[in-house]
Amino acid sequence: MNRDKIAEMLDPILSQIEKRSAVADTFVDKETYRLYLTTFWANLVMDPEEAELTETDLETAHSVINGIANEILGESEAITESFRFIASRSGETAMNKAKLSKSHKDLLTYFSSMILDPDGHRKWMSELRDR
Repeated sequence: MNRDKIAEMLDPILSQIEKRSAVADTFVDKETYRLYLTTFWANLVMDPEEAELTETDLETAHSVINGIANEILGESEAITESFRFIASRSGETAMNKAKLSKSHKDLLTYFSSMILDPDGHRKWMSELRDR
């Protein structure tokens, strides 16, 4: 699928993320935005068909999402930086403040591990399988 079509398909979701993260008409709570963004990305990767995408569309979707999120967060690699936030103390505090369920926190932490340290993640998963 081409970039414009993917952008068109993702726009309503990304607009909702921005709207739900808004504190005032012109202010977006960046911590809340990051929680929504990482949740959206994790779900999109786990089931791209739910958004009418294919696995091969994910690279383009990643680029589209990064472009839009960059406008709000001011980070060119907004998805990666949002997962870096999730893995931080501030991210843990934000997840607790948002009252995310344990499984939701575990999902975001799991994806943070995969994205930020893929080699370490593979080693960790191998150790878990060996137990």
